[in-house]
Amino acid sequence: MSDSNADSNLHIGNYLATELADHFGDPIYVYDGDRILQQYARLSQAFAAFPHRLLYAIKANANINIIRLMLSAGASIDVVSAPEIEIALHAGAMPEQILFTPNGVGFEEYELAVEHGVRINIDNLSTLERFGTRYGKEIPVCIRLNPHLYAGGHSHIQTGHIDSKFGISVHQLRHVHRIVKAHQLKVEGIHMHTGSDILDAQVFLQGADILFEAAKDFDALSYIDFGSGFKVAYRKDDSVTNVEDLGKQLAERVQAFGEETGRQPEIWFEPGKFLVSESGWLLARVNVVKQTVASTFLCLNTGQNHLIRPMFYDAWHPIVHAAPAHPDVTRVYSVVGYICETDTFGADRMLPETQEGDLLAIGNAGAYGFSMTSNYNCRYRPAEVLILGGNAHLIRKAETIDDLLKNQVEVPILEVTKKKKG
Repeated sequence: MSDSNADSNLHIGNYLATELADHFGDPIYVYDGDRILQQYARLSQAFAAFPHRLLYAIKANANINIIRLMLSAGASIDVVSAPEIEIALHAGAMPEQILFTPNGVGFEEYELAVEHGVRINIDNLSTLERFGTRYGKEIPVCIRLNPHLYAGGHSHIQTGHIDSKFGISVHQLRHVHRIVKAHQLKVEGIHMHTGSDILDAQVFLQGADILFEAAKDFDALSYIDFGSGFKVAYRKDDSVTNVEDLGKQLAERVQAFGEETGRQPEIWFEPGKFLVSESGWLLARVNVVKQTVASTFLCLNTGQNHLIRPMFYDAWHPIVHAAPAHPDVTRVYSVVGYICETDTFGADRMLPETQEGDLLAIGNAGAYGFSMTSNYNCRYRPAEVLILGGNAHLIRKAETIDDLLKNQVEVPILEVTKKKKG
């Protein structure tokens, strides 16, 4: 992807970005549904050589319409919290399509998951033992292992290394087997997730080898879950995970496992960002063009309350001009937000000459964009639009002051203060 959109006005699906902003207002998130389906089809085809299942990780984007689009494509659902279970069920997922993979939660969330009949994935020994004591062989479980591998981009999204809070160490497998035997637990799956934005597919395959080796000691597995973390492109000529090549190399390992054990469990993956990231754009208007002695700032009508990834992960997002008036005249700008923090979306970006009121578009915003929004500075969350079947559908309304106030409970502060002073 490129910062510059000098060749033409930006289209999302079959719509001009400016048309969408004019009709629905801005700032606004827009998702190209066809792009999501293309990514799903590509991943499914890459792993077509062996029985597999794709579970959409809804933490990437939990709008019920996105979830329903995934379900219509054939996906199952990966959730990490009790509310995500409720959202997935509301969107139409069947309990058996949902895998619950929380981390560090209270046991009551596991109890709720059992009540709903969803699949359970456990990532620590104490919970595994408590689950076994409570449910024994009645409720099957999956066990999340930590392979002790460094994989992924920023340290905040590396989840499989030795100092990670995620998963049970592969070096604790003997303890796992003791708990399983003592409580007659039925282990239906084992799982790993090494991190997001995996740059080296060989690290993923190394983790797969560890998981296949561990799987040999579990007799009743119906699936082996490799998580995800496949990298998408953020910059032009950016390195990405070659999922087709990965699929071929995994197929060899799947075949070898089957020949050695006589078993053929399904191979599961949990893509989130790979499926929705490139479909999404955050459209925002330039409030102020501010010239300082060092920089020229484009101050947008959005900020880290709407897209925190650049500030949180040092994530690089493409920024383009939606409709450049002077495409042949480029300048260097720093694109920033309106929050009372240093919320820089992109420093020193080459963009067509820009004026106040112009519309910019921040790309690769379909994953962990809206899902990480906040009301910081009492700002409203934006609307969301899904383009599907040639039509633009409003799938979330922009918030208003009523949304900020609806859960606040007013107390008679003045009367309480007077009584205290008296």
